[in-house]
Formats: sequence, C-alpha cells, structure tokens
Amino acid sequence: MKSNSSARERFDRRHATALAMAVLMVAGTASVTTSRADATGRHSERPLSIDLGTATVAQLDGLLSSGKISSTKLTKAYLERIRAFNSQGPSLNAVRSVNPDAMKEAASADKARRGKGPHSPLLGVPVIVKDNIDVAGMPTTAGSVALADSYPVKDAPIVAQFRKAGAVIIGKANLTEFANYLTSGMPGGYSSLGGQVLNAYDASQTPSGSSGGSGVAASIGLAAVTVGTETSGSILSPAYSNSVVGIKPTVGLVSRTGIVPIAASQDTAGPLTRTVADAAATLTALDGRDPADPATASNPLVGHDFIKDLSTTALRGARIGVVASQVPAAGTDNRALWDAAVTALKDQGATLVDVALDTSGRPSTVLSYEFKRDLNAYLARLPKKAPMKSLADIIAYNNVHAGAALKFGQVNALNSEAKDLGADSADTAAYKASRAQDLADSKDRIDAVMKDNNLTTLLFANSGSAGIGAKAGYPSISVPAGYQSANRRPFSISFLGQAWSEPTLIGYAHDYEQATKLRRPPTVINPAPYRCTALTSLGDSCAP
Repeated sequence: MKSNSSARERFDRRHATALAMAVLMVAGTASVTTSRADATGRHSERPLSIDLGTATVAQLDGLLSSGKISSTKLTKAYLERIRAFNSQGPSLNAVRSVNPDAMKEAASADKARRGKGPHSPLLGVPVIVKDNIDVAGMPTTAGSVALADSYPVKDAPIVAQFRKAGAVIIGKANLTEFANYLTSGMPGGYSSLGGQVLNAYDASQTPSGSSGGSGVAASIGLAAVTVGTETSGSILSPAYSNSVVGIKPTVGLVSRTGIVPIAASQDTAGPLTRTVADAAATLTALDGRDPADPATASNPLVGHDFIKDLSTTALRGARIGVVASQVPAAGTDNRALWDAAVTALKDQGATLVDVALDTSGRPSTVLSYEFKRDLNAYLARLPKKAPMKSLADIIAYNNVHAGAALKFGQVNALNSEAKDLGADSADTAAYKASRAQDLADSKDRIDAVMKDNNLTTLLFANSGSAGIGAKAGYPSISVPAGYQSANRRPFSISFLGQAWSEPTLIGYAHDYEQATKLRRPPTVINPAPYRCTALTSLGDSCAP
C-alpha cells in the first residue's frame, strides 16, 4: 500500500500542472493558430486566444472582420479539432463526413469579406449540417448503408441559403438512421453507416436522436454552429442531452426540400448551437419560403432577423404556463435545477402560472403513412443514377445486406411500405382521421390552455414539449439549465409557443440564458476524455 501511495504521489506531482494546462488547451486556446516566423525564419503555428469549444458567431465574426484570423485558418483549425475529437482521442464520431471543398469555400469567404458593404455574421463561419440534408458534391446518406453513394443533384434550399450568407459547409453530422424511423429500439445516434455517436458529456449516456451528431458537434465545438432536423424530439432531445441550445421551428418556417423526410406534417430543420444568439443567427439564415414546399407559403417571418429579438428584458411581463406534469419529482437533482430555473424566470420579471396540459396522445398512423409517401417523393427527385428509387428498394437492399444493415431490424420501414396510399384506401382514411386527432390532441389543447390563462409561452423540463409540439407544428426552444450534482449530467428547460412565435421564444430564452449563464463545455464538466488527444497529450500517462 505504501508503494502504491508513493507512486500516486509521484504521478500527482509530475502531472498536476500538465493536466491543468492540457484542459486549458483542449478548451481552445491552442485550437486556433496562425503562422509566424521564428528566430530561424521558419514558420511555426502560434495560438490565438479564442476557444473553439465556446466561441460564438459574434466573436468569430469580430475576429474575421478585424483580420486577426482568416476563414481559411479558422476552417483548418476546426478540421484539426474534428480529427482530434471526432476520429481520434475520445472518438465522439459526431461528424460522418468532411466537405472536400471546405477550404475552397473558406478562401471564397475570405475574398468576400475583403469587399465593401454589409455581410452576414455567418460569412466565413464553419457550419455542420445533419447527414439527411443535401449538400452538392457530398452523399446524403441518412446514416444508411443503402444510401452510402446517394448524391443529390444540388444543395437543399437551406444549404443554398447558408452559402448565400457565406457560411462554410465544413461537414455533415452523424445521426440516428433515417432520423430514427427505420425501426424501433435503435439507440440514439446509431446508424448502419455511421456507427454510434458518443455523448461528449458522458459516453455512458445517449447523445439522443436523431440529431445526436449535430448536438455533440455543437457541444464540443466541432463547428461554430450545427443544424439538425426534427419530426418529434430530434432537435429538442439532443439539445438537452448535449447541453446546447436547440430551436425546433414552426413547421413551415424552414424549407424541407432536399432533406430526407419522415413526415411532412411534422418535419422541420433547426439550429443546435452553444448560445441563443448563435441559434438566432442560424435561424435567420435558414428562414425562408420555398415554392417546392407548400408549408412555407404562409410563413409571415420571411426575412426576419432573429438576432434583433435577443433581449435581456424580454421576460418582464411574460406570463409563463408551468405544465404540472413537467415538474420533476421532489428531492431529485432535476427538481433542484428546475426550482432554480423557475426562480430565475421570476427574478427576470416573469409571472408563472400553474396549468394542467394533457400531453398524451392516441395511437397515430401519420408518421407510418407519410414516411413511405414522402421518402419516395424525395428519392424520385434524385439523379437517375441514384442507387435507391423507393422505400421498397431500401428494404430489399437491407434484406440482402442484413449483416451490415439490420442490426436492429427495419420494422417501421416494413410497416410503412405496407400502407396503401390510394385515395380511397382504408389506410388513407385512417391516416386522415389520425391527423385530425393529432391536431385536436396538440394544437387545440395548447391553444385552449394559453387562451384561458392569457399565457405567452409554456414551460417544460428537458424535451418535454417535443411530442405535443411536434403534432401541433409549433415551435420550441431548449436552453441549458445546469448539471445534476450527482453525475454532472445536463438539464435544460424549454419554452413552447404557438405558430410563428419564434421571436418571443428567442427573447425569453436569451433573457434566461444571460441571467443564469449556466452552460459549461464538456471539457469542464467531463475533462477525463480530453486529456489525451492530438491537441493535448500527457505523454506516458496516456494509453498506447
């Protein structure tokens, strides 16, 4: 015992300072570099004082505008960070593929920034999109081995809008296969093509799905901002699991064209970022009408600058409904964090009203019916040489390659393929009835509770608003609200509003975020996995 104790003491003396420095370096100060000549005239890499693990869009925009860093060097630094954290070191596996043209896009952004006139805050800023979103020159796989070589003919409209803003598409994020609709029982963040995404805060916990890769990439800073998609919980659940901000917009705020679908009644894309301000900047770029997506035709927020909705006084006079079923059990860590959040909202001037809202719903055939319909429509728009033409093709491919494709089966795909989409079929009649019931169980209930209590938003724990909000097509925003004392796992609160209430929700979320400032990066909450990476290594204390 004495010799073991002495060895431990020697290790502590030898490595205490090195470990502290390593954690600081992983936090980011060594992550962004620029070249300078040393005494011999050779060029070496010099760190800049910017933390990629916490860097905001505004900070990066300021550095880029001042010339202290270029988009090419910033993009290179993010690529190095992806290699260090995604594929090596803790091997988070959040990024499925890197854009081969990322550096070219960064160089174009640098050229554009040298021009005169106003520019988007995303100009030259690296962005990761979920790998069910079309990016020209990259396969859109939805995590499926059947779609490994499925290349779109052009960018999805939301990617085109990012390019218009000058953002650099640096890569695509892993996801739960087919946005978690291939089968039941598949772990969050798993796909047959991409493997398993790991939660950067706790690898023993799910990164959640289906936008787990986007959530993890945002949490550890593999890009400035990321984009996920949601049908029911696939933005909000990864947001709280990975302690980031997530906005699930009103269905119709963001185009869905060029995105591998589940169901048009509920699908949307949205931001996953480290701050509300970054989410607002991202949503501004995503917002818009699309002639190919009828849901966007009635969007009253086209051209809206959500950055202008950021406010530290927004909660004054707000009437927030506290959904009784969402209050965590007394005596738990989550209850303590919830109570602290409620206190902070009150301190900022909000009035909290206890309300009863039934968030349950009846069994529905909407997703099963629309998955076949909408996936077949997406596949029909692909080039003629695309490997898959229909859901039936994907099912057949999976059956032939079951060893690689069907670790968890494809029960949802089979059930969807069995649906008769004919206008007069029993399946179509059941679908229409289910859709009407879904709206009655969600939109009608939310509207009634908010009207009867004169509310401006509803408050939920973690992703509690996901199911009822998804069926209604209503927006929610999730904000980090601390970490459990027992294990440092994340906790969040979320605000749910009625259609097109994003400006109000963003204001509330930003006000709460700035009043509490509770979010901490994974390297602080869970430093152990980041001690030995390509960016920071303690030498002989690291595993071989």
